[in-house]
Amino acid sequence: MNTISLVRLCRPHQYIKNLFVFAGPVFYNIREYDLLLKDLLSFIAFSMMASAIYVFNDIIDVNADRQHPVKCNRPIASGKVSVRVAIILAISLVVIALGMGMIIGLWALTFLVLYMVINIGYSLRWKHIPVIDVFLISSGFMLRILIGTVGLGIHATSWILLCGLMLTLFLGFAKRCAELLALENSNDVNPASIRRVLDDYSPEMIEQFTAISAACTIICYSLYTVSPETVARHHTANLIYTVPLVVYGIFRYLFLLHRGAGGNDTAHDLLRDPHLLITGLLWLMVTIGVIVWPV
Repeated sequence: MNTISLVRLCRPHQYIKNLFVFAGPVFYNIREYDLLLKDLLSFIAFSMMASAIYVFNDIIDVNADRQHPVKCNRPIASGKVSVRVAIILAISLVVIALGMGMIIGLWALTFLVLYMVINIGYSLRWKHIPVIDVFLISSGFMLRILIGTVGLGIHATSWILLCGLMLTLFLGFAKRCAELLALENSNDVNPASIRRVLDDYSPEMIEQFTAISAACTIICYSLYTVSPETVARHHTANLIYTVPLVVYGIFRYLFLLHRGAGGNDTAHDLLRDPHLLITGLLWLMVTIGVIVWPV
């Protein structure tokens, strides 16, 4: 066992998902630097809790991971980190996360606890229930948005919640689609031995779920940019110019899903694919520019 294995066990590259906690300040109070600093603490707290859940998942799934062509290289499955050390690490991360949550506020602590409870339930039982499994994945992202809004005293509008829900459902169903595609290319592996819920999905079903959630994401975000509430809040109607970037990003993600073996790990795909990375950065810069300097 070494430090590198422990860091890999925490999956720090997944922290990019926790950028959802900055949705509140970016869209509503980006000029309040004290709020941004408080949100940074929320980001760290959620990262610690997410790492604890990843460690817990690897402990629970160690036998299944050893049968997986890629996951067998994970620190616990490969034997580089013992289960005992992994348990100590997970508990330590939870204590740190909850301690930070108490500093941020009661709502932040509540969302961190909810995230922990939902993910433990997901790991032990709920991940085997089709459709519910993806909604639970989505709930984790929604809690990230809530800790960055309600947790900081920012009102979470229906638009940000709706757009967040549709996007995270799209990412969740895309992940299931990627897993099915990977299994189709590995004839020696039984879907149930890797992830039991895949036995209840069919490629056609997942394709429909993914397409519907992708379309809903584009429609919801487009309507958000032109809604009277958004225009009044930001004193500009120019957020509509960010829509092409969102559309391209989703289409590129679907392209990677079917042609580039993507979709199984959102964070890895975003960091690995220059098209997605540049599109994401451009969207962020244009969005902040439009909000900070309305025309």
